[in-house]
Amino acid sequence: MNAATTSEKLHDCRDAFVAVLERLGAENSRVVAVCNDSVGSSKLGGFKAKWPDRLVNVGIAEQNMVGVGAGLANGGLLPFVCGASCFLTGRSLEQVKADIAYSNANVKLVGISSGMAYGELGPTHHSIEDFAWMRVLPNLPVVAPCDSIETAAAVEWAARHEGPVFLRLSRVGVPDLLPKGHVFVPGKANTLRDGDAVTLIANGTLTHRMMKAATLLAARGIEARVLNMATVRPIDVDSIVAAARDTGAILTAEEHSVYGGLGSAVAEVVVAEAPVPMKILGVPGIFAPTGSAEFLLDEFGMSPPAIAEAAEELVARKSSRG
Repeated sequence: MNAATTSEKLHDCRDAFVAVLERLGAENSRVVAVCNDSVGSSKLGGFKAKWPDRLVNVGIAEQNMVGVGAGLANGGLLPFVCGASCFLTGRSLEQVKADIAYSNANVKLVGISSGMAYGELGPTHHSIEDFAWMRVLPNLPVVAPCDSIETAAAVEWAARHEGPVFLRLSRVGVPDLLPKGHVFVPGKANTLRDGDAVTLIANGTLTHRMMKAATLLAARGIEARVLNMATVRPIDVDSIVAAARDTGAILTAEEHSVYGGLGSAVAEVVVAEAPVPMKILGVPGIFAPTGSAEFLLDEFGMSPPAIAEAAEELVARKSSRG
């Protein structure tokens, strides 16, 4: 599938999330929201105004929040459990494991302001481990949409899906890349740009940076394939294997640690099915410092020019192998 022309108008994916949530709430009285004193940051004010009895604010008690969500699901409701991703995943991991994943509860976990979106609040608020924590759990699809269009489509899919889901949403504005009317398919990557020299794979806030890097590479005569890999689990094995065989080199980038995230998931496929030169861009196994998300991504080598340079190095490695 080809992407629509990239618009530089930036969209907050939380707006797309709540727009769909409120529409679902109007259509289905089973839809409820649960949050951890995060009505504002989760943008649930409109939902609360329309259905105050269908929003449960447990306060700053994430473990309780996840348990309440599981209980509501067991009672036949359709809960969207919303909170800052760093706290939703880190503080309540045991409850996510036992009450949600192990129990296969029909709860939609929505990690807001993921990655380094709370950059100025420092390492305690960075959520650069959530892919690793969530993707290891059975029964739990892990999804990080790249723009507002994919966010809306993913929320609609999550509501239809019978079972738990983890949606990872940033508060950092991103341009829309996918065409209007996009239908989200779990475990299926989207080819945003085709090429045969190297494959760039990302999701969330990094996808549009990969697209800009691909444009820089094209100006240097290097045609890069760009895959938007929104679903980290289940991963799109077929697209990864095809990319490895067609382009011979793979570069991933993510707003996450280089350990255990998207790059690790892609590498697991590459090493088993189609070994090729590969590089993982992300936070290099440290506590990321304080700073804006944009500054930190650039600092860790994920500006479009730095991505393009890393891709060029991979192409050179591929060529040296003959």
